[in-house]
Amino acid sequence: MSSGANLDFVEAATGELPGIAEGYSNEKTLEKSESVPDNASDELMGPNGEQYPTAEEMQTLRRVYGKIDWMIYIIGIVEMCERFAYYGTTAVFVNFVQQDLPTEGPHPSAGAAGTDGQAGALGLGQRTSTSLVLFNQFWSYIMPMIGGWLADEYWGRFKTIYVAIVVASIGHILIIIAAIPSVIQNPDGALASFVLGLVLFGSGVGFFKCNISPLIAEQYEASHPKPFIRVEPNGERVIVDPGLTISRVYLRYYQLINVGALVGQISMVYAEKYVGFWLSFTLPTILFLFCPLLMIVCSKYYVRRPPTGSVLSKATKLYGLAMRGRWSANPITTWKNLGADDVWESAKPSRQERKPGWMTFDDAWVDEVRRGFKACHVFLWYPIYWLSYGQMTTNLVSQAATMKLNGVPNDVVNNLNPFALIIFIPVFDKFIYPSIAHLGLNFTPLKKVHAGFACGMLSMVVAAIIQHYIYTKSPCGKYASSCDADSPPDLSVWVQTPAYLLIAFSEIFASITGLEYAFTKAPRNMRSLVTGVFWFTHAFSAALSQAFVPLADDPLLVWLYTTIAVITAVGGIAFWWTFRSLDHEDDELNALPEGAYRAGNDVPAEAGKVQVGEKA
Repeated sequence: MSSGANLDFVEAATGELPGIAEGYSNEKTLEKSESVPDNASDELMGPNGEQYPTAEEMQTLRRVYGKIDWMIYIIGIVEMCERFAYYGTTAVFVNFVQQDLPTEGPHPSAGAAGTDGQAGALGLGQRTSTSLVLFNQFWSYIMPMIGGWLADEYWGRFKTIYVAIVVASIGHILIIIAAIPSVIQNPDGALASFVLGLVLFGSGVGFFKCNISPLIAEQYEASHPKPFIRVEPNGERVIVDPGLTISRVYLRYYQLINVGALVGQISMVYAEKYVGFWLSFTLPTILFLFCPLLMIVCSKYYVRRPPTGSVLSKATKLYGLAMRGRWSANPITTWKNLGADDVWESAKPSRQERKPGWMTFDDAWVDEVRRGFKACHVFLWYPIYWLSYGQMTTNLVSQAATMKLNGVPNDVVNNLNPFALIIFIPVFDKFIYPSIAHLGLNFTPLKKVHAGFACGMLSMVVAAIIQHYIYTKSPCGKYASSCDADSPPDLSVWVQTPAYLLIAFSEIFASITGLEYAFTKAPRNMRSLVTGVFWFTHAFSAALSQAFVPLADDPLLVWLYTTIAVITAVGGIAFWWTFRSLDHEDDELNALPEGAYRAGNDVPAEAGKVQVGEKA
């Protein structure tokens, strides 16, 4: 379809022509430091006077980061508060469910056992605690699929976030009720309130997660949708690369997440140990209520995309049309057919003799959907990666309880993970990634994910070695978790440090990159949904982890960690073998133009156009 035909399509669909910069509002202007020469070619000029690079310049000029607006950090602080609430609450789940109510301590009826005691409440054992924690992970990460669909099609990101906050708040309250000392005395009632609270808590968390990360990146993309030329003070012409900048946005966003996680987890495990579980669940709830306050106060400054309606159904029909005649009883044949170069070409509107009524979009949107499906294929491998990551909040916490703690709560040690992330994210951002680029190596997103698999595998190798020495040194042998707390093996809990460091490195490589990949590869009106697909892989992994629950007890824990290490290693090799050719297409996929899309009669014509300061 020609560019003129494309403009005609959008004019007919919306009643107006799209903005020059890919349909974005141009209310934001460039900073003086991002000025361009006066003699720039009009054909390569953007709506705010920025000069777009030529194909030759894209290959030869140095790429630099753009300026990150203060509003991006405000949204990051909102997520930091939500993560404090989430991790502060979930940090004590294992002890609350697994360990017995103490008989001694400052407040034993509330589960607080003091410095040398073990905090606990319901006393249901390690397998039950592992199962409930995995259920919480599964539910919290399956709900982003639903939240993303509602946001993209009906509510928009802001309304969905507000609904998430209300639902999660009710869940928080039910979990607090389960921890009240008088309720703990009735374990069945406490468990019922706790499980119902988990369902609502996880629903709110899921709705929140799939919308906040696309929202933060859109704040930058709205004013800088394309690479543009900037002249440095020394006269050097450089390319301000939105993809590079969005990668930095997500690194800093993830750092704020881990500030919230670190403070929440450390403070709440001490609250559990010295006051009781009710306080560990109450304080995160209070901080969580700051989320809507920050969202409302800064509402007029946010850039947002309204919902576009029926986008999922149209993408599904488009996929069905593209795959017509390509399905096979042999899954390998189907996979090869899906990867054929012409699979999406035949589904483009310009190729249809009789275009279906639901095909209210142009060829460029088909390319966007194709790119989004490629991202979802990448995410299909993430459940294997999450297997090693998930041990951090379940079995490694239980492993810590069998070693010398010296007054440190067993569920505070895993805070080495967010602590490492807070330290090493700036190191990767400022030194490691730039150094790799300086060496002329293109460390693409898929290469980073592959490195994440490797680090996850190594963390499980370390955990298996530690567990072997626990069994060797424990007076109870391979039943170390049954030993009295006063007779742990001669092994400090801090030997777990390498395992947590490796998990942190794997997150930098795989988890942060996954969020970035979901945002940059999804169709612009399906970003919440594709982000939901990314998080859904975590839910699938939690369900998959249930298969390993029989190994999550003495004397089989060495086999547990070894098995997960082997599966992660094989998964990482298979991941790279599958996507090694896609890795070369990254720049090409990022450069795709935004397609024209008409929602239909169910959504206003201006749906999908970025707006600034719209009421939520």
